[in-house]
Amino acid sequence: MKLFKVLIPVLLIFYGCTPSARYDVLIRNGSIVDGSGTPAFRGDIGIMSDTIAAIGDLKNARGTSEIDATGMTVTPGFINMLSWAVESLIEDGRSMSDIVQGVTLEVLGEGDSWGPLSESMKREMSASQGDIKYDIEWTTLGEYLEYLEKKGISTNISSFVGTATVRIHTVGYDNRPPTAEEMDSMKLLVRQAMEEGAVGVSSALEYVPASFASTEELTELCRVAAEYDGMYISHIRNEDDTFLEAIDDFLRIPAATGIRSEIYHFKQVGRTNWEKLDKAVTKIDSARTAGLHVTADMYNYPASSTGLGIIMPEWVQEGGFDKWTERLRDPKVRKVIAPEIMKTIQRKQGSPEKIILIGFNNDSLKYLQGKTLAEIAAMRGTSPGETVMDLIIDDGSNVSAVFFSMSEDNLRKEIAIPWMSFGSDGQSMTPEGVFLNSATHPRAYGNFARLLGKYVRDEKIITLEDAVYRLTTLPATNLKLDRRGALKTGYYADVLIFDPAKVQDHSTFEDPHQLSTGMSHVFVNGVQVLRNGEHTGAMPGRVVRGPGWKGNSVN
Repeated sequence: MKLFKVLIPVLLIFYGCTPSARYDVLIRNGSIVDGSGTPAFRGDIGIMSDTIAAIGDLKNARGTSEIDATGMTVTPGFINMLSWAVESLIEDGRSMSDIVQGVTLEVLGEGDSWGPLSESMKREMSASQGDIKYDIEWTTLGEYLEYLEKKGISTNISSFVGTATVRIHTVGYDNRPPTAEEMDSMKLLVRQAMEEGAVGVSSALEYVPASFASTEELTELCRVAAEYDGMYISHIRNEDDTFLEAIDDFLRIPAATGIRSEIYHFKQVGRTNWEKLDKAVTKIDSARTAGLHVTADMYNYPASSTGLGIIMPEWVQEGGFDKWTERLRDPKVRKVIAPEIMKTIQRKQGSPEKIILIGFNNDSLKYLQGKTLAEIAAMRGTSPGETVMDLIIDDGSNVSAVFFSMSEDNLRKEIAIPWMSFGSDGQSMTPEGVFLNSATHPRAYGNFARLLGKYVRDEKIITLEDAVYRLTTLPATNLKLDRRGALKTGYYADVLIFDPAKVQDHSTFEDPHQLSTGMSHVFVNGVQVLRNGEHTGAMPGRVVRGPGWKGNSVN
């Protein structure tokens, strides 16, 4: 088997050089940006089955299907380093909002993963479902990924195993360290997920109950992932007042374990923290100089999006959602929490006008979507703090919101950082059906097109070659993916064809459900998913597993 894998690329190169070569797909005359970061070059690409068979001058070759890419750029498919398409792909496997931007791999699992699940966790997931309803037909993370692949998806998928997930599975929602026995159980769950193909372990440490995990606990879980050559990726403990201290805390883990590590959606929240960017970059550069493999990713907007719980004290959320809302109904607790919420808003966003409510489960509250917290508070005649508590109680959920709290100037500086890759931190949606029942952050529809259009083409912050490298080869290398993230012979044929002059995002905060445009053709595993900008309906997506996978076939 090993010899066979080695010979495949050699045979394909030989085959590609044959004057009478014939391919399933032949892309002619494209400007090839291969993902390496080197300058574009003119050439042809031949695809056989799911594989790039040849790259170069193939003028004597023929293709069953041929595309003239004259005047177009040809690149590897993009990797979305932070995708929340865990439910949206169940509803609609086409992955429309990402496919039309050139995303061919969704990397899931920020802190929470869709496995491993206990029976009580399954019940909680079912009870908390919003507009998208589904039966939970899996238990482990590997089973979930295989469920999606079998159901049919247009993009490839990978996932981290979430440290919050294994903590809930073992410890529950209590703010306490695991016992020795519980720690062994958590490590066993991580080991199982890594052997099922997880690309590493993840944490989201600003959220309850993930925030209850000590750095020592996380380090032990990362030691297990490191045995399988996995990555550690983290939404760090704080992105505002103790942002720099949170980076120090994060760096302790790769320093102790040697594990490749990445910071999710690298950002500085709150005007008083914007000046900390340079110091943060220096910390990471120093760690890299010392030999640690540390990187980061980002989305290309000055506003974040998450649940209202992020502006509420941790202690009130301990014990799970039912206990949380029980406390919110207690007049004595409300009297304490309301001013704390306002203090947090003033520190992070500045005012309630900079928070937009975008996602309710309760149909009777959906009329509030798109309104600011200040507007809703005025409508209800309650303070912003009371309004936040009431909305969570009335909706029975951690209501989704958009928070304006970052610097556009810092955004531009971050895009220029050479170790920065990109993730939408959103679902992959389509502007129809149940997706229209809720608003969303425009990053779900425009993150990658916005990078290529606004920041690469229009503002020229980085070159197209550099952008493509950081959308493809950089994340694929960080994740140690097998034959993904580059245009090379023998690699899987995840291929894009587009005119950089036409790529454009259209989604806005006011009207988010708008697909990006400019991507002409998209191939996933050699199958055309987008043709002349229109989805073909093809579902060739596969599970792309990490280096620790104990399966017996290729990814």
